[in-house]
Amino acid sequence: MQSEACKSLEKQGYQFFSKKSSAALKPCMWNKRALTGGDMCYKHKFYGISSHRCVQMTPTLKCNHRCLFCWRSMECEVKEEEECPPELIISRMHALQKKSLAGYNWILDSSTATEKLWNEALNPDMIAISLSGEPTLYSRLPELIEMLKEKGNTTFLVSNGTKPDMLSKCRPYQTYVSLDAPDRKTYLSLCNPDEDYWDDIKKSLLLLKDRRSAIRTTVVKGFNDFGAEDYADMYEMSGADFIEVKGYMFVGHSRWRLKQENMPQHSYVRDFALEISKYCGYEIIDESPVSRVVCMKRREI
Repeated sequence: MQSEACKSLEKQGYQFFSKKSSAALKPCMWNKRALTGGDMCYKHKFYGISSHRCVQMTPTLKCNHRCLFCWRSMECEVKEEEECPPELIISRMHALQKKSLAGYNWILDSSTATEKLWNEALNPDMIAISLSGEPTLYSRLPELIEMLKEKGNTTFLVSNGTKPDMLSKCRPYQTYVSLDAPDRKTYLSLCNPDEDYWDDIKKSLLLLKDRRSAIRTTVVKGFNDFGAEDYADMYEMSGADFIEVKGYMFVGHSRWRLKQENMPQHSYVRDFALEISKYCGYEIIDESPVSRVVCMKRREI
């Protein structure tokens, strides 16, 4: 699978698990920043995750949404010939992560990673199934998650919630479901799905009350920054442990669909979260201005 789309992603740092599948990993900016002794991402601040020991991956790049705010290209996509077996993903994960981080080897450049951080990074213990695509479109996702857990990994699964039947079969350490609209009309125009999944997303939200979970709402200024009561009602209905209200970032291919003024400042995101909190039992417990995100949790009674 050496399409132009694949080659383009490889130039961006994607490492593919097999030539015929779109399963891939790519260390995020925070992974590399933490490895050199810099700050860790907001998941460390909110949930205690060590960024330099985190693998960001996906078992498939297929997606049934074409969100306007998504940074990925929708015009030039990788075509998947076959699914990558979970055994192959597991067996190649550490080697591909090491390859991706090769330039940060403390032996090659002592001004970057320390020996301790480098050795820890080569033994990741956190797998974020969140790189790109919709992981619930991968038919062996529950099996993959169980295999990762058996290897001693903490797993975060990030889903758009369109496949509640598949989501119900998955038991990661923490389940994320994206809720990026207060109503069906906004969802259809902003997330641009290949069919109307609004009712399925609501079903997925109902799955969150019996597991460690979070809802992520990406705020796109001028598109979905209204309907605070509607968001609040759905947050309450879900019973999720955490709510992340996060600002859209004007990066990647989203720059051809949106404008820079659609990217809200952190203060704007925080004010919107505070407005939502007036109508539900969640309140802000932490925030990361550099990532323009606030974390909300149910108020203590």
